[in-house]
Amino acid sequence: MTLVLKRQENIVSSLQFPQLSSRKAICFFSLRRANMEILAVLVGLFCVLQSNGIEVEALENGCQNFQSHTVMLQEQQSYRSSFHFQPPKNWLNDPNGPMWYKGVYHLFYQYNPYGALFGDVMIWAHSVSHDLINWIHLNHALCPTEPYDINSCWSGSATTLPGKGPVILYTGIDANHCQVQNMALPKNLSDPLLEEWIKFAQNPIMTPPDGVEGNNFRDPTTAWLSHDGKWSVIIGGWSNNQGMAILYRSEDFVNWTKNQDPLYSTERTGMWECPDFYPVSVNSTDGVDTSVLNEGVKHVMKAGFNSHDYYMIGTYVPEMEKYIPDNDFTGTSMDLRYDHGKFYASKTFFDSVKNRRILWGWVNESDSREDDMEKGWSGLQSIPRHIWLDRSGKQLVQWPIEEISKLHGKKVSLFHKKLDSGSIFEVQGITASQADVEVVFELPELQEAEFLNPTSVDPQLLCTDANASIKGRLGPFGLLTLATKDLTEQTAIFFRIFKGLKGYLVLMCSDPSRSTLRDEVDKTTYGAFIDIDPQRENISLRSLIDHSIIESFGGEGRTCITNRVYP
Repeated sequence: MTLVLKRQENIVSSLQFPQLSSRKAICFFSLRRANMEILAVLVGLFCVLQSNGIEVEALENGCQNFQSHTVMLQEQQSYRSSFHFQPPKNWLNDPNGPMWYKGVYHLFYQYNPYGALFGDVMIWAHSVSHDLINWIHLNHALCPTEPYDINSCWSGSATTLPGKGPVILYTGIDANHCQVQNMALPKNLSDPLLEEWIKFAQNPIMTPPDGVEGNNFRDPTTAWLSHDGKWSVIIGGWSNNQGMAILYRSEDFVNWTKNQDPLYSTERTGMWECPDFYPVSVNSTDGVDTSVLNEGVKHVMKAGFNSHDYYMIGTYVPEMEKYIPDNDFTGTSMDLRYDHGKFYASKTFFDSVKNRRILWGWVNESDSREDDMEKGWSGLQSIPRHIWLDRSGKQLVQWPIEEISKLHGKKVSLFHKKLDSGSIFEVQGITASQADVEVVFELPELQEAEFLNPTSVDPQLLCTDANASIKGRLGPFGLLTLATKDLTEQTAIFFRIFKGLKGYLVLMCSDPSRSTLRDEVDKTTYGAFIDIDPQRENISLRSLIDHSIIESFGGEGRTCITNRVYP
């Protein structure tokens, strides 16, 4: 094996952040036979300049009865991230209504203003940015104040109406604890920060239809303008033992009529949460507006269930108001996922400034409720990801947005480093708790690979049973992150290669089983196959390490695994 370390980068920020002492980034290789070549490793170190955002003074907007943010200094929080989005304190979950408006990126999100656990009363918090990296926390946008949302303002989306500006659709938990859909409008369209929102006087605009219970009707998507000039939106639902995308249509965005049939439904899933529906170009990495429909696009249907975000690629037929997937959900590990680790309730938006589609996802904690209450916060958002259709047309590709390079500092590079079986190579000179690492592996000999039938195995279970300490013929090889000097604590992101029915298989694993000596932490190992042929292309890995989160992108973003660790 040969190693190439292309870069190591540091940034000295305006705030001092704590480091996990004596932590290392290590490339490790455990092969029975063949040597391996690492073609390239890129390591970038960075930290956000404003400690996940700064706060501005709150305005009177109907949320004045909910406590405001209090900044918690990073020095007090060794597990708190430095360049991922999170509020100064308390509970965060679903990203809501991301958009760009008048030169400003907006992110709304589910937030408990009263504590570090999911609450009986949830609101829409609101932050803005000019680069999707550095954020300013604004006044809360939506709070429970009316009978139709008095018990919480749950998830939803934003849609920009041509010539009229943005509109928010969100789920309210009403006085009867029923889920209903509501609308809110900006008070001042000339304000690029959109600091104040007014709820529509005739809310709710959609209520649970016949056959759908009041607790199974939530999370409206971004709307799209159909061929007949009507707006369409889907709501996540569950009815008659089917998860579904309930379709509503409207001529004026106020009066909505339920379509006779769902846009898509299946008996092979649970209740659909936080659905998303959008077009992707078949021949470009550029994004397209949510309303685009032509021969040059396919459509993505995403649904959240079983604690993961699953998706299908297919064809939208507006004349029939049907979605025809290339491959239906099967209810197995073979279904496509955005991320095979801790990543849920995601939401995309079209960034018209850079012609790209951006994906946000909620990353929850793996420590205990008691830990969350003690540290005073829980949950963060993934790094925003550029998302597009792979050239094969069979899956999506994700990659950290290019703006993250603004945070890169000191650079370390290493090229064509040959390593023997069982060897460990330490990448020196980096701050291991805050890094951007890229590595490329070349294996000259594949004949020794063990046989595996991928249709008969769950890759997550395979990664769990054959963790980073178990030697195979071709693997494990990869990175040991946040490792102590004696390696008693380490989180491994690694690969194994097998011989399959029609060629070679590449398995990617994220193994936190030895990430900490603490017992109360969830140390679930995650895994997935990568759709690459190691005979024709090298195996690449990029990992973003930020104190207690590791986001890993295998095969140039074709497989993603996010994990939380607490060394």
